Amino acid sequence: MDNKLQTKYGLLTAICMVVGIVIGSGIFLKGGKILATTGGSMVLSVATVVIVGLIMIICANVFATLANRYEKVNGIVDYAEAALGPKYGYYIAWFMTIMYYPILTSCLAWVSASYTCVLFNIEPTGGFHVAFGAFYLVMGFVLNAMAPKLAGKFQVSTTIIKLIPLVLMAVVGIIAGLVNGMTIESFATESIVDPSRANGKGLFTSIVAFSFAYEGWIIATSINAELKNSKRNLPLALTIGSLICVAVYVAYIVGLTGALSVSDMIEAGDHLPKLAFSNFFGNVAGTVVYVFIVISCLGTMNGLMMGCARGAYSMAARGQGFKPKVFAHVDPETNTPTNSAIFGMLMCGFWYFYWQVFFIQGYGPFFFNWEPDELPIITLYASYIPIFIALIKNEKDLGAFKRYVLPIVGIISCCFMVYCAFSAYGVQAWYYLAVSAVVLFIGSFFYKNPNEIKTQ
Repeated sequence: MDNKLQTKYGLLTAICMVVGIVIGSGIFLKGGKILATTGGSMVLSVATVVIVGLIMIICANVFATLANRYEKVNGIVDYAEAALGPKYGYYIAWFMTIMYYPILTSCLAWVSASYTCVLFNIEPTGGFHVAFGAFYLVMGFVLNAMAPKLAGKFQVSTTIIKLIPLVLMAVVGIIAGLVNGMTIESFATESIVDPSRANGKGLFTSIVAFSFAYEGWIIATSINAELKNSKRNLPLALTIGSLICVAVYVAYIVGLTGALSVSDMIEAGDHLPKLAFSNFFGNVAGTVVYVFIVISCLGTMNGLMMGCARGAYSMAARGQGFKPKVFAHVDPETNTPTNSAIFGMLMCGFWYFYWQVFFIQGYGPFFFNWEPDELPIITLYASYIPIFIALIKNEKDLGAFKRYVLPIVGIISCCFMVYCAFSAYGVQAWYYLAVSAVVLFIGSFFYKNPNEIKTQ
């Protein structure tokens, strides 16, 4: 039986995976939040979008360098393993499989359900909301486990669809804002909520909040073994996709100023997209935009589910983790690691329950109530730092820019992101680290010495 994944995705799918995972609920969900956390300063809000975007571009380019050199079954795990050995690669794979992939996927399912409820005038806090989210998770699993090629086509389609409202708001909003003067007025306003927020602390908080809008691009590396000409196409996808995301986000945020005043945007909260589009195109358009938002969220969830489906496989293919022979199995008909996908779905269900019960409802011990859609960036960006240091040390045949400049700037960027998270969340960040430490400790029981694997 062939337990290897076949190449089935092209450059367009890879670019769409980067754009499709990144551009989703985050821009709609966090747009109003960054305005509130910066005290209504549009300058700091746009700075937030640009700063987090630049950090993503820098890190993506470092990984693009690594993608030109290493190719196996799961990009980030491959790079960690090549940089610091199999044990470090294993712990990265364990964290991504048990926490990162399923946490973000379950968050997107919950948010998709929330917007679906709003679309049908259902209160987004009850049983229907929870049921919609669970349904979306199951459908995402079915699509990726049973029809991976269709999942790839869905990723391309939803990426194109989700860009329509964003580009429309960017173009129409910027033109209208310049004509009616609202854009200039918005940028001239320093602070309208609380002057103390329009400072470094407010900026740090908004950076952590908006990091969710950019999260997930690293998951595109999970399909490198299934990407045609991976060493060429993956670096291109990471670079092109990242640039598209930053450009679209900045244009969209600026475009909003043509539709609503800063105070109205803050007051709108989660209804900001609907109000902004309604102002330009009427109430029907305001409702239609929620259809696009739901599709956008589902496209992001689909890309995240791709990572979930391959998480356990990335360990099992190396003979690591629990039951490696079971999770290394690749279905001969779909060429999908089906057992790995099932496990990924179960982990999504667990974190979906966690999200609803502990974070949304606030039940259970207070140290379980940390915000799961933002705080995992601590572990993720911290884990990049040793990889970037190893690149500087080991890749001696690279030019000065790729060997020193990019990774050093990347290290500084990662340290900055970790600092922002602790500055914004304080003790909650330590609670998150305590939970993640327990998860990694459990993973230590399933690590196998590579020499033992070779002799089996």
